[in-house]
Amino acid sequence: MSGRVRVELSTMMFIEFFVWGAWFVTMGTYLNEIGFRGTEIALAYSTTAWAAVFSPFFVGMIADRFFSAQKVLGVMHLLGGVLIFAASQITSPLLFFIVLLAYALTYMPTLALVNAISFNQMQDPGKEFPSVRVLGTLGWIIAGLIVSFLKLEPTAVPLQIAAGASFILGFYSFALPSTPPKSAGKKVTAGDVLGLDALKLMKDPSFTIFVVASLLICIPLSFYYSFANLFFNETGMTNAAAKMSMGQGSEVFFMLVMPFFFARLGVKKMLLVGMAAWVGRYFLFAYGNNGALVTMFYGGILLHGICYDFFFVTGQIYVDRKAPKEIQASAQGFLGLVTYGVGMVIGNYVAGFIVQNYELMENEAVAGHAWKTIWLIPGIMAGVVMVAFALMFREKEEAVAVEEAAPATAEE
Repeated sequence: MSGRVRVELSTMMFIEFFVWGAWFVTMGTYLNEIGFRGTEIALAYSTTAWAAVFSPFFVGMIADRFFSAQKVLGVMHLLGGVLIFAASQITSPLLFFIVLLAYALTYMPTLALVNAISFNQMQDPGKEFPSVRVLGTLGWIIAGLIVSFLKLEPTAVPLQIAAGASFILGFYSFALPSTPPKSAGKKVTAGDVLGLDALKLMKDPSFTIFVVASLLICIPLSFYYSFANLFFNETGMTNAAAKMSMGQGSEVFFMLVMPFFFARLGVKKMLLVGMAAWVGRYFLFAYGNNGALVTMFYGGILLHGICYDFFFVTGQIYVDRKAPKEIQASAQGFLGLVTYGVGMVIGNYVAGFIVQNYELMENEAVAGHAWKTIWLIPGIMAGVVMVAFALMFREKEEAVAVEEAAPATAEE
């Protein structure tokens, strides 16, 4: 891969995740500001999970068969820019959900497209991809810093910033290296796209336990993605979005040190550490405050690297090891469908119901939330999943050498 191509791909990754980071973290604070209730905020956040369920159909059955990836990327971002700008003008919960869902259906497929464009230009993706993909995390962090320091969190401006960045990437995409459709002329079924070939792996009881645990753990996980920014702002934290970006810095650090831990802990212990980090994060949020115990809040944010890398990336590696070569791609797609799709959809609805149930009302308006109780509920949920997984999962190979891996479609 030439230096020029590396710069082109790195720029693509930076803008791709800048778009997502600009609006996703702070949307709950904005929607709360304009009067959305807990379930309505959760419904808005569920759009990306719903799109994660359906986007494989688009990528696998249309983009991979008929059009060059860079052209599809450009069209999707130009259309997405229009839709997310339109969403910024809407204050009706139902209409906002519909328009944001339409936007998510244009954005989520692009996560796979930027990977495909990158891999097509690399001689050794295992070595070259991480240094390109890390620019995406940097883009997410920079977006959060801009939104935070300009004090835009309770406004619609982050959605408009995402729209502007989307237009930039849309036009820029047409100048990216050509990536022809890889499955042109091939017959592709819905089962191929959804990774249903991986269902044969469910004959292994431990793999079944892993899949079920992955789905269930995503239910409490959704509380953080949907409501953490609102929580920090309600408790008086200044520049909350900027401080939350420390979690992405933590993610980069733990990605780099994962091989050290993986070689010593193995799959099961890595997964358990990841689950335990989610339990710890929620209890830190429940018992911390923005005064003398503010370090508990920061501790919960900094656990993000362990929460994400030790669970999701370890899970991807486990699936890669368990699946025969011919169905590895299907198995990864199936895991994404179970976690980022079904698990997060259910989780968003559960989180919305709980948050709305613990609203503090004053003169028939929402004056705040009983956050201690709210955070204890997903903390206990994650703890139950962790204990059940520890008792039931059996790891046949204790010593595992970690392959170089990077998350493909994960929420930062």
